[in-house]
Amino acid sequence: MPNSDDLPGWLHTIVGEQPYPLVFATISGAHLYGFASVDSDVDMRGVHVLPAEQVVGLSHGEDTLQHMGTRDGVELDLVTHDLLKFCRLLLKNNGYVAEQLLSPLVVATSPLHQQLVALAPQFLTRHHAHHYLGFAATQWKLFERNGELKPALYTLRVLLTGIHLMHTGQILCDLRLLWHEHDLPFVPELIAAKREGEHRQLADIVAAERLAAAVTRLRGTLEQAAVDTSLPDRATAYDTLHDLIVHARLAPFKTDGQKGK
Repeated sequence: MPNSDDLPGWLHTIVGEQPYPLVFATISGAHLYGFASVDSDVDMRGVHVLPAEQVVGLSHGEDTLQHMGTRDGVELDLVTHDLLKFCRLLLKNNGYVAEQLLSPLVVATSPLHQQLVALAPQFLTRHHAHHYLGFAATQWKLFERNGELKPALYTLRVLLTGIHLMHTGQILCDLRLLWHEHDLPFVPELIAAKREGEHRQLADIVAAERLAAAVTRLRGTLEQAAVDTSLPDRATAYDTLHDLIVHARLAPFKTDGQKGK
């Protein structure tokens, strides 16, 4: 599992500083993926709930909020979506927001967060494979331009997460737990090198041709897994998510450990 010991202890205080109550706040990015560098920033993602008066009138509250800053030498990037926007993204086979929701590194939670987590079988589909294939293609192009370890590891991570999802119906993001079954013995060395610096080069850690061959193989594995998966063709969580959004808008909402605003 990802190591929460690498994360600063003050993260939970950020939750109480937000303008709207949060359904959840979790850790994403390199800390979740198992290859954070000594100088990696902390990516925190979550969902806020706009009050009813900010969604039914002429003026509308912000669907997306971002908080960036540095504390004790650690850079923090917090992005939250309003509950409605987040649920719409969930229903669009967006693996990125599904990973945020299901992240095991939880900074703030709520009963609504747990309800959303329990709905995972109703919004995870075979078409999430397209998300992971597309994300991998983008990261691989970036690696081909700059030769850095970060996009190389991202490429491997997203392909392996996609394969795991297609095979098991579950999201797993930690590259350290994903590489073993896919003949990728060079991954631990890549992770160790990346830990020394956010922008380390691939250099001679592994031959570029070997890495490219592995990426091509994993891409084919994910494409076939999407054909063979038992995951459904479409999400069935629409009505339940609708009811959750309405209830959250109309009822007083509080995050565990955070006072509602």
